[in-house]
Amino acid sequence: MAEQQKTVIITSARRKMARARCYLTSGKGRVYINDTPLEILPIEVVRMKIMEPLMLAGQNIASSIDARIYTSGGGVMGQADAARMALAKALVKFTGSKELEQIYKAYDRTMLAGDPRQTESEKWMRYSARRWRQKAYR
Repeated sequence: MAEQQKTVIITSARRKMARARCYLTSGKGRVYINDTPLEILPIEVVRMKIMEPLMLAGQNIASSIDARIYTSGGGVMGQADAARMALAKALVKFTGSKELEQIYKAYDRTMLAGDPRQTESEKWMRYSARRWRQKAYR
Protein backbone atom coordinates (compact mmCIF):
# COMPACT_ATOMS: atom_id res chain seq x y z
CA MET A 1 0.00 0.00 0.00
CA ALA A 2 1.54 3.29 -1.12
CA GLU A 3 1.35 6.03 1.46
CA GLN A 4 0.69 9.51 0.17
CA GLN A 5 3.06 12.08 1.62
CA LYS A 6 1.48 15.21 3.03
CA THR A 7 3.49 18.35 2.43
CA VAL A 8 3.54 20.84 5.28
CA ILE A 9 4.46 24.44 4.62
CA ILE A 10 5.64 26.39 7.66
CA THR A 11 5.81 30.18 7.63
CA SER A 12 6.17 32.80 10.33
CA ALA A 13 5.41 36.51 10.59
CA ARG A 14 5.80 39.38 13.06
CA ARG A 15 3.86 42.55 13.75
CA LYS A 16 4.89 44.83 16.62
CA MET A 17 5.45 42.39 19.52
CA ALA A 18 3.15 39.70 18.11
CA ARG A 19 4.47 36.55 16.47
CA ALA A 20 2.62 33.99 14.35
CA ARG A 21 3.50 30.58 12.88
CA CYS A 22 1.39 28.97 10.18
CA TYR A 23 1.36 25.25 9.35
CA LEU A 24 -0.40 24.76 6.00
CA THR A 25 -1.35 21.37 4.52
CA SER A 26 -3.76 20.22 1.84
CA GLY A 27 -7.18 19.52 3.31
CA LYS A 28 -10.80 20.61 3.43
CA GLY A 29 -10.60 24.37 4.04
CA ARG A 30 -10.30 24.45 7.83
CA VAL A 31 -8.40 27.26 9.57
CA TYR A 32 -7.54 27.17 13.27
CA ILE A 33 -6.11 30.03 15.34
CA ASN A 34 -4.49 28.72 18.54
CA ASP A 35 -6.54 25.49 18.12
CA THR A 36 -9.81 27.48 17.85
CA PRO A 37 -11.75 27.39 14.55
CA LEU A 38 -11.58 30.73 12.73
CA GLU A 39 -15.38 30.86 12.35
CA ILE A 40 -16.00 31.07 16.10
CA LEU A 41 -13.44 33.75 17.00
CA PRO A 42 -15.32 36.30 19.16
CA ILE A 43 -14.03 39.52 17.55
CA GLU A 44 -15.40 39.99 14.03
CA VAL A 45 -12.75 42.52 12.91
CA VAL A 46 -10.00 40.04 13.80
CA ARG A 47 -11.85 37.23 12.00
CA MET A 48 -12.26 39.31 8.82
CA LYS A 49 -8.62 40.44 8.89
CA ILE A 50 -7.34 36.86 9.09
CA MET A 51 -9.77 35.73 6.35
CA GLU A 52 -8.55 38.36 3.84
CA PRO A 53 -5.82 36.18 2.25
CA LEU A 54 -8.33 33.32 1.83
CA MET A 55 -10.95 35.57 0.22
CA LEU A 56 -8.42 37.08 -2.19
CA ALA A 57 -7.06 33.63 -3.11
CA GLY A 58 -10.51 32.41 -4.11
CA GLN A 59 -12.79 29.59 -3.06
CA ASN A 60 -10.91 27.01 -5.12
CA ILE A 61 -7.67 27.44 -3.14
CA ALA A 62 -9.33 28.21 0.21
CA SER A 63 -11.33 24.97 0.19
CA SER A 64 -8.30 22.79 -0.59
CA ILE A 65 -6.07 23.71 2.39
CA ASP A 66 -5.98 23.28 6.16
CA ALA A 67 -4.12 25.88 8.21
CA ARG A 68 -3.10 25.90 11.85
CA ILE A 69 -1.89 29.30 13.05
CA TYR A 70 -0.32 29.83 16.46
CA THR A 71 0.09 33.38 17.77
CA SER A 72 1.83 34.80 20.83
CA GLY A 73 2.81 38.16 22.28
CA GLY A 74 1.47 41.62 21.60
CA GLY A 75 -2.19 42.55 21.44
CA VAL A 76 -5.22 41.20 19.65
CA MET A 77 -4.85 43.26 16.45
CA GLY A 78 -1.09 42.74 16.31
CA GLN A 79 -1.67 39.00 16.49
CA ALA A 80 -4.34 39.25 13.79
CA ASP A 81 -1.95 41.11 11.47
CA ALA A 82 0.81 38.59 12.13
CA ALA A 83 -1.55 35.65 11.50
CA ARG A 84 -2.79 37.27 8.29
CA MET A 85 0.76 37.76 7.01
CA ALA A 86 1.83 34.20 7.92
CA LEU A 87 -1.24 32.76 6.16
CA ALA A 88 -0.68 34.88 3.03
CA LYS A 89 2.99 33.83 2.84
CA ALA A 90 2.01 30.18 3.26
CA LEU A 91 -0.63 30.38 0.51
CA VAL A 92 1.84 31.93 -1.93
CA LYS A 93 4.39 29.24 -1.09
CA PHE A 94 1.79 26.46 -1.33
CA THR A 95 0.39 27.49 -4.72
CA GLY A 96 3.67 28.77 -6.17
CA SER A 97 1.59 31.33 -8.03
CA LYS A 98 3.08 34.68 -9.05
CA GLU A 99 -0.45 35.92 -9.82
CA LEU A 100 -1.54 35.40 -6.21
CA GLU A 101 1.56 37.23 -5.00
CA GLN A 102 0.73 40.18 -7.28
CA ILE A 103 -2.89 40.21 -6.04
CA TYR A 104 -1.70 40.40 -2.43
CA LYS A 105 0.82 43.14 -3.20
CA ALA A 106 -1.76 45.20 -5.08
CA TYR A 107 -4.34 44.81 -2.29
CA ASP A 108 -2.03 45.45 0.67
CA ARG A 109 1.74 45.18 0.52
CA THR A 110 2.04 44.40 4.25
CA MET A 111 0.44 40.99 3.60
CA LEU A 112 3.78 39.75 2.30
CA ALA A 113 6.35 42.40 3.18
CA GLY A 114 5.34 43.21 6.75
CA ASP A 115 5.48 46.46 8.68
CA PRO A 116 8.81 47.18 10.41
CA ARG A 117 7.51 49.79 12.87
CA GLN A 118 8.07 49.01 16.56
CA THR A 119 7.31 50.93 19.73
CA GLU A 120 10.12 53.13 20.99
CA SER A 121 11.69 52.02 24.24
CA GLU A 122 11.31 54.04 27.44
CA LYS A 123 14.33 56.16 28.37
CA TRP A 124 16.00 56.57 31.73
CA MET A 125 14.37 59.07 34.17
CA ARG A 126 11.42 59.68 31.84
CA TYR A 127 7.75 58.81 32.05
CA SER A 128 7.59 57.34 28.55
CA ALA A 129 9.76 57.19 25.44
CA ARG A 130 9.85 60.97 24.93
CA ARG A 131 7.90 62.63 27.75
CA TRP A 132 10.09 64.48 30.24
CA ARG A 133 9.21 65.87 33.64
CA GLN A 134 7.21 69.09 33.69
CA LYS A 135 9.19 72.22 34.38
CA ALA A 136 7.85 75.24 36.30
CA TYR A 137 9.38 78.60 35.52
CA ARG A 138 7.52 80.64 38.19
